[in-house]
Amino acid sequence: MDIEQFLAAFPPQAEQLLLVLFLSFLVGLEREWRPGAATAPVFAGVRTFPLLGLTGYGLALVSGTSPWPVAAGVVAVGGLMAVSFHGKLAAAHGSGRGSGFTSEISALLVFVLGLLVAHDLFWISAAVAIAAVLLLELKGALERLSRRVPHGEILTFAQFLVLTVVILPAVPDQDFTRFHLNPFKTWAVVVAVATISYGSYVLQKLLRGRGGLLLAAVLGGAYSSTVATVSLAKRAATGGRPRLFAGAILVASGVMYLRLAILVSLFNGDLMVRLAPTFVALGVAGLGAGFLWSRIGADGSGPVEPVESRNPLELSAAFLFAAVFLAMVVVTHVALSWLGKGGVYALATLMGVSDVDPFILSVTQSAGHATPLRVAAGAIAVAAASNNVIKGLYARGFACNEAGTQALGLLVGLAVLGLAPLAIR
Repeated sequence: MDIEQFLAAFPPQAEQLLLVLFLSFLVGLEREWRPGAATAPVFAGVRTFPLLGLTGYGLALVSGTSPWPVAAGVVAVGGLMAVSFHGKLAAAHGSGRGSGFTSEISALLVFVLGLLVAHDLFWISAAVAIAAVLLLELKGALERLSRRVPHGEILTFAQFLVLTVVILPAVPDQDFTRFHLNPFKTWAVVVAVATISYGSYVLQKLLRGRGGLLLAAVLGGAYSSTVATVSLAKRAATGGRPRLFAGAILVASGVMYLRLAILVSLFNGDLMVRLAPTFVALGVAGLGAGFLWSRIGADGSGPVEPVESRNPLELSAAFLFAAVFLAMVVVTHVALSWLGKGGVYALATLMGVSDVDPFILSVTQSAGHATPLRVAAGAIAVAAASNNVIKGLYARGFACNEAGTQALGLLVGLAVLGLAPLAIR
């Protein structure tokens, strides 16, 4: 008799029973071994939890389409939970200790696991049981994490969820007007930029005070190379080591090219083929040259924190970015229609004065139809190069010393290299 025949000899409910027993026993085992279980009152353990799971499984089988047997089981388990928790409160009041409700909730969960298995939801039941065991076992780590996370960061993460899972699915994926304005694509651009900036923001918070100047420059460049440059230049004005700060500013701009390569790749594959290889090369060159420049005569950077990043997920900022992006789509289309390629390049040069993301991402939306690919690639390269020159001027103006002068020279050199896509035929 082979294994398939052996298994076929068992009724189909046998696998369900074994799964219920295993999952409920696993949860009960964790509760039995938890710290303090030997001295504190125990609601249920390695025997009671499997019994609760079997109870839920049995009630699900006999109930059929009627909800009343399962409802009665929930009431019964809830009554046991109430009696247990009342006893724990009385014991805790006498001893002066606190009392939790975790074991009682775990018992209700095990009862539900029996119901899930009875409805052939094997994967869901296993995933729920494993997640429950992990949450129960990682109590100490989770409590330490909750103490480390400031209250404001919870609001920040909630705003990230609003941007991604609430607003994005709700906006229509349809072109409007002759400029082909698409609300869904517009908000997808907002989400993409916010996600990269938020990832950098979170890493900066986690690594606060560690990693040194160059790591801070990398994270700052992923957040906003312009903000990073201004912050580094201000710090350079009050300290020595000009090569270190100039190299860090170049590193931040190198990361900008990698960031732009990712964003372009997300929204226009044809444009990515033209730009991404060059931008990745520029990013690597900026990182490498900046690191080497900072090492020349370096006396150690120390654990500094030069980039003060604001929350990138404020809803007002997201809506403003969306409005600027839509304006850039329209302006770019008008510039190309009335002024041709020269007008688009002139607009790209002007956009380098501020945040280039809205302009560059608006070009990705029109590239290939309203804007020729070569013109779009050139406009993005010009905007990034212009932004590098402006950042060099910011560095020179805020630092007012040798560090600012070196940063200006390095960024002008990177800007010249950044115009390479203009030579692509």
